[in-house]
Amino acid sequence: MNSEFINFVFLFLINFHFLNQIKQNSVFLLLGSNLGNRVMMLDIAVVQISGRIGMILKQSSVYESTPWGFDDENNFLNKAVLVLTSLSPHEILKEIRSIEEMQGRIRVPGPYRSREIDIDILFYNDEIIRDEELVIPHTHLQERRFVLVPLEEIAGDMIHPILKKKVSELLRNCDDHTEVIRINDQV
Repeated sequence: MNSEFINFVFLFLINFHFLNQIKQNSVFLLLGSNLGNRVMMLDIAVVQISGRIGMILKQSSVYESTPWGFDDENNFLNKAVLVLTSLSPHEILKEIRSIEEMQGRIRVPGPYRSREIDIDILFYNDEIIRDEELVIPHTHLQERRFVLVPLEEIAGDMIHPILKKKVSELLRNCDDHTEVIRINDQV
């Protein structure tokens, strides 16, 4: 055997072993935008997430819906993504806030408002987290069709760790009847 091949195999095995030692977590995120070039805002967020949080394994189609919880003439575009990450939930939250800020989002206390980009953590593995900074699973995901429709597309069999129901079942039983329209398919 030639020594280059042996070195390649040796380095591959070392890297494979190292990568298997890093805990990989599944995080589901919802991206939304109703200001500016909404499609571009979602696309930029996807690129930033893949560079700063982890590998995107699945993406839903893009869906359009009216704002939830406030009135505005600009509809939202939303998509769900599944990311494989070694980051903790709080590290993800820090990265999300940085991505939102980079895209022009200014967080102000008070009621819901229009925004260039909004990124929410829906699920992190099957963990339940409740602290001052973070609530996972997302508190209201089962009440919002604009969340459930794209999430069901990529994770219909995912079981909500508190409600013990599949996402597809949550969507069927959701009392929110807001129209959520697919505007494109993810390629």
